[in-house]
Amino acid sequence: MNKAQLLLYCPDKPGIIAQVTNFITVNKGNIVYLDQYVDHVENIFFMRIEWELDQFLIPKEKIDDYFHTLYAQKYEMVYRLYFSDHKPRMAIFVSKLSHCLYDLLSRYTAGEWQVELPLIISNHPDLEPVAQRFGIPYYVFPITAENKAQQEQEEMRLLAENRINFIVLARYMQVISDRMIDAYPNRIINIHHSFLPAFVGAKPYHAAYTRGVKIIGATSHYVTGELDAGPIIEQDVVRITHKDTVEDLISKGKDLEKIVLSRAVHKHIERKCLAYKNRTIIFG
Repeated sequence: MNKAQLLLYCPDKPGIIAQVTNFITVNKGNIVYLDQYVDHVENIFFMRIEWELDQFLIPKEKIDDYFHTLYAQKYEMVYRLYFSDHKPRMAIFVSKLSHCLYDLLSRYTAGEWQVELPLIISNHPDLEPVAQRFGIPYYVFPITAENKAQQEQEEMRLLAENRINFIVLARYMQVISDRMIDAYPNRIINIHHSFLPAFVGAKPYHAAYTRGVKIIGATSHYVTGELDAGPIIEQDVVRITHKDTVEDLISKGKDLEKIVLSRAVHKHIERKCLAYKNRTIIFG
């Protein structure tokens, strides 16, 4: 059954929930999900609502126009309207590490996610056999300091041709330019090998081992122009003891990275993430 999914935020005022739910019910929509939150510090109202469309009186292609005219302008709403029968199209970017890629591809092929995966992009050929095993086209764009801008332009052309909606960086070891970030605002998901902001750098597990940590973590976030500082979608930690070697930390860290990344991707696909300034509201 096709459903509409509406995510929004606006200045908090009395009656917003009543207005939105009334819009749906008077047009014979059956509400199947509603979650809301008020940030009392900034006085901002957040909401996610979902309803069935089989008896809805407003044609699907007109819902956005009606809602914008009747409510969004009046309440200064920033909103996104989605439909459950439209599968988002995802591109995966990888470099040489395979653990996150394998996890994403296994979940995709198992049918866990309502998503389409037209392609994988990499700056190295190493993981092409993995893509071939899963039957996903794999494109290599070798990147140097001299050709980075041109190669990214070609990547963006390929993404546009394939109508990509969002990008997952599955341990892609290149900095994304502002140009691509602007083309996919809050639609590029990255995984970071630490519980941000601790132990940044090329060898986080060696630094964690030297420091004698008792937990290590992973963070998945939307990419912004400020490196590794975008709105956080998902985080988790795992316990460490004095018996764990650097190799143990790396192994546990990899397991954690792929789980945290997949959780973040799942929430994005389900349209349960709403980014506001530099943080996210994650609906249940």
